[in-house]
Amino acid sequence: MKIRRTKIASPERTRLRALGAREGWLLESPDALRVGFGDSVLIVDLGAGLAHGDDASRVLREVHLEGEPGPAGTGVVAFATLPFDRYANGQLHVPRFVVTVEKSGDAWVSAVDGDDHWRTFLDDVTEPTQEPQSLRSLNLQPTPDEYAHHVAQAVEILRRKEIDKVVLARAVLGTVPDVIDPAALVARLKVREPICTLYSLPTLDGRRFVGASPELLVRRRGSIVQCHPLAGTIALPANVAPDDYQNWLLGSTKNLHEHGVLVDEVVRNLSRQYDDIVADAQPSIVTLRTVAHLGTWITATSHDAEPPDALSVLRLLHPTAAVGGIPRERADELIRQLEMHNRGHYAGPLGWLDADGDGEWWVGIRGVLVDGANFEAWAGAGIVSESDPIAEREETRDKLQSVLSSLLVDRL
Repeated sequence: MKIRRTKIASPERTRLRALGAREGWLLESPDALRVGFGDSVLIVDLGAGLAHGDDASRVLREVHLEGEPGPAGTGVVAFATLPFDRYANGQLHVPRFVVTVEKSGDAWVSAVDGDDHWRTFLDDVTEPTQEPQSLRSLNLQPTPDEYAHHVAQAVEILRRKEIDKVVLARAVLGTVPDVIDPAALVARLKVREPICTLYSLPTLDGRRFVGASPELLVRRRGSIVQCHPLAGTIALPANVAPDDYQNWLLGSTKNLHEHGVLVDEVVRNLSRQYDDIVADAQPSIVTLRTVAHLGTWITATSHDAEPPDALSVLRLLHPTAAVGGIPRERADELIRQLEMHNRGHYAGPLGWLDADGDGEWWVGIRGVLVDGANFEAWAGAGIVSESDPIAEREETRDKLQSVLSSLLVDRL
């Protein structure tokens, strides 16, 4: 199999975005719109999960690439949304066509055997018109009161110093009257969360994971990787200037502790493979539509002749304390014990990997799993020894409301 990369005039982005959202692979960060479509011409199985998936870059390098030069994320590119469970089966898919449009407007298409029929896919795309819908049914797993009780149980364990931090999540499962159009969700999310990375990706169980992630897990470009972990959250009331809330967050001992634990963990795990690691001295505020987070940029540089590829770095980091806990193994046990419902793709990595080992992976949060008229959404909160169960319950409610506002007219 051969893939030809060609520089092209920038296609119409609304159609391209809708195509990827409905039936392809869509990832749109503030820096680039990347869409795969057509059938999967190559599938790289991670049969034993991310924890043992060592050969993905090698498999991609075996594909012959010809044509014009291009930046990372063009050429031979595989997309994936992987489960939260490091040991669960996962797959990376190389689509027949990949179109990348950078912030500058420069664009490339990569096509199997130089197939030039990719434009016909765009010609058939209709723009999304579906409005948010009313609920037909809703199931909370666990109930809000049960979730608060689980947080209280976790706090007792944390106070006994058995664990430093754990993230507990809860889910809502529901139905709406009409089949959900993923392109309509993406269009609304693009307006509501402009600094986030939009995604719409097929899952192994036949559903589609659609959302807007604020958290970059890892970006790898050659010998340099960047991470932007988020932890520490405050809800932002509508129609109110956020300054006071942001200042409170920057001075919150509980949130600064939660964030510091996460940053220390990321730095510690990167140090297993990287020589020079620099983290911001102080966290900054990441402001979304309804919440604000503490975030820290971390940059690591390798001096090895063959630095780790993006998937190898992902293996070092996932799950971070932003979605799992510390220590990782004990936190995983507590999550399974208290949540009692498989997270599936929630909080798992999603992103892309190319044949050079470069890639970008985000944390799969602030998204909705859709299947026809059915949906499932999750939200979690970081629990430390100072956590208040009611406050953590309300934080997850606010996050769920933010996620589902692009789908529903109803409030939870």
